[in-house]
Amino acid sequence: MTENTRLRSRSTASGTPVQAAAALVGVVFLLVGVLGFIPGITTDSGNLEAAGHESHAELLGMFQVSVLHNVVHLLFGAAGIALARRPSSGRAFLVGGGAIYLLLFLYGLVVDKDSQANFVPLNRADDWLHLALGAGMIALGVVLAKRPGTTDVGR
Repeated sequence: MTENTRLRSRSTASGTPVQAAAALVGVVFLLVGVLGFIPGITTDSGNLEAAGHESHAELLGMFQVSVLHNVVHLLFGAAGIALARRPSSGRAFLVGGGAIYLLLFLYGLVVDKDSQANFVPLNRADDWLHLALGAGMIALGVVLAKRPGTTDVGR
């Protein structure tokens, strides 16, 4: 059995690397969404607002969150898990989601943090995390989709 055949048979049985990455990213987003509602893990959880910069709750005492922010993480996580079923949609989740996070990073750089336009809400820690997430997700989607055994044949 050649190396290529082994990779294809393994990827057929358990998914491709890009599918695994999309599923893992999805699970992490689900976890972050849930943690955003847990007092102690989220500081000032009594000040958790539905949306907007008035929410002073912070996940891990660092990342500003709101109910909207947490729900977006939950939905994004569910989408990642659902889209991980096929290599092409897993890649699309990673690359497309990464692009969304890069746009969110740019938005965070230009928005006045104390204005109504900061509806998510975002703080500087969120901005830099969004840059890392965006770049990381795109890199995973591009690099892992090029690995052997990641074709969409029969899926």
